[in-house]
Amino acid sequence: MHIAILTFEGYNELDSLIALGVLNRIKTDDWRVTIATPSPKVTSMNGVVIEQMSTLEEACTADAVIVGSGIATREVVEDPAIMSVLRRLDPSRQLIAAQCSGALVLAKLGLLNDIPACTDLITKPWVVAAGVEVLNQPFYAKDNIATAGGCLASHYLAAWIIARLEDNDAAESALHYVAPVGEKEEYIERARHNITPYLPAATPALA
Repeated sequence: MHIAILTFEGYNELDSLIALGVLNRIKTDDWRVTIATPSPKVTSMNGVVIEQMSTLEEACTADAVIVGSGIATREVVEDPAIMSVLRRLDPSRQLIAAQCSGALVLAKLGLLNDIPACTDLITKPWVVAAGVEVLNQPFYAKDNIATAGGCLASHYLAAWIIARLEDNDAAESALHYVAPVGEKEEYIERARHNITPYLPAATPALA
């Protein structure tokens, strides 16, 4: 399984790297998580430089994709070179998730038609202007598309992807590892509350 986290210039470290850390709790041989960038290096909103692990073209063939957030997302959706590549994303064969302003990318790609979304409060007006209903909650998913709002909701996207591609035991184990000591059950219960309603009927609830 290949999970790609789309990470652009001006990216938010919490959005890309928390998901990266949680997803990498899966240690099977066929599980690969990469930071997918449009260039060899990108610099975060706080000056953290990260190197490309996979290309946007490779992300379009991944089993799951998280569209990360950042301070330059409006520039991203106006970049024809980037958007022409991302039009190859296909929820009929991929899990596609968006963190915060990543929802704007999905909206501009036409992937949120008739699907409400979660996003951060700064991005909300832009997503609404793109014709998408924005929910006042941290996580929402329909079929193979999920969105999360707020940097610290990124672990919900990661857990949803793990639950869909592996199983719920693996998702719970990953969350248990990263949750604060003394609050692990509380964190898992909150994730269960937010994610379980949006898992397919064939996928058992987080337990």
